[in-house]
Amino acid sequence: MKGSDGADLQAQAQQRGGVPQAPQRCADFLQHLHAALPETQEVLWLTGPGPLGELPLAQAGAAFKKLDYAVDGPTSAADLRTCARMLVGNVDLLVFVGGDGTARDILSVIGESLPVLGVPAGVKMHSGVFAVSPRTAALLLAQLLTGGLVAPVLRAVRDYDNQAEEAEILLRTYGELRVPEAGGYLQQTKIGGKESEPLAVQEIVAHVQEEILPGLPEDCHLVLGPGSTCLAIKQVLYATSAEPHELTLRGVDVYTRDGQWLIDVGADTLQSLKVKQLVVSFTRGQGFLFGRGNQQISASFLRQLSWPRDVTVVGTRTKLASLEQRPLLLDTGDDALDQQLAGLVEIVTGYQDCLLYRLANQLE
Repeated sequence: MKGSDGADLQAQAQQRGGVPQAPQRCADFLQHLHAALPETQEVLWLTGPGPLGELPLAQAGAAFKKLDYAVDGPTSAADLRTCARMLVGNVDLLVFVGGDGTARDILSVIGESLPVLGVPAGVKMHSGVFAVSPRTAALLLAQLLTGGLVAPVLRAVRDYDNQAEEAEILLRTYGELRVPEAGGYLQQTKIGGKESEPLAVQEIVAHVQEEILPGLPEDCHLVLGPGSTCLAIKQVLYATSAEPHELTLRGVDVYTRDGQWLIDVGADTLQSLKVKQLVVSFTRGQGFLFGRGNQQISASFLRQLSWPRDVTVVGTRTKLASLEQRPLLLDTGDDALDQQLAGLVEIVTGYQDCLLYRLANQLE
């Protein structure tokens, strides 16, 4: 029937004996995900009522919470859009099972605000947001949850153009969604099959210069944390400064758009800054993002920022590999804040190159 969008078409399909593919495809995905994850790895789902997620998750024995949303009778595209809208800001990744029509509905309410992963279960799947199969979707999610290299990329949502003539098939692009994709070493940052870390650091510096700095307000203070990657950024900004300064490797320095510096600042000074953007890295091997070696970046300071909009995390793939797939860690001294920040964090690993990585509080 060339598709299943809309209640009328779905009713016709059922009258002809058609069976919805999404429930079985969802069950296959959850089964493969369970097999791919270590026994100690837990996944908590937030989902819609009934067939919008509750039923397949319950049948699979998965841990989940149900959205505070009820449906009366058969579910519709409007119910799907409402649930997707409710998930924004409350989950790290939206997994959906369906086809191009489902992808279009999700795109219409979440845009690029949340990464999504499509499990193919539709008639039409021309969009680039779908995994090849339920199994490959499960393996990709397992890789993301266990510290593999996974990049957020933009992929087109495409569907038939219903205004086209019957004699022709035209596909229309409706927008883009952010999708996790296996992210190995990029060609421009590797030598002999391995990452060249000095070159990768140069690309991170270029990304901050060209992609972050131009968008900052004129009165913004750029707070740069400790570590060699942040020092490389400081040194490039130093070259454009009005006056020379003694930059710190292990301290927190602040750069203003007019070329002024505050060097080796403490927590009180950071909290007094009105407009700020934070660039920070993590400890090699240990993986602490906050709470080790950068206590100047206090819980009170972090609460003044909008997470993750005001924070840029930087680090090479080689540095991430030193964690041996363990998550990044938080120990700010504020358990509630640690819990709030935990989840997936986007890490700048090169020029216009980012990876998604798990961030956990120290109690997990």
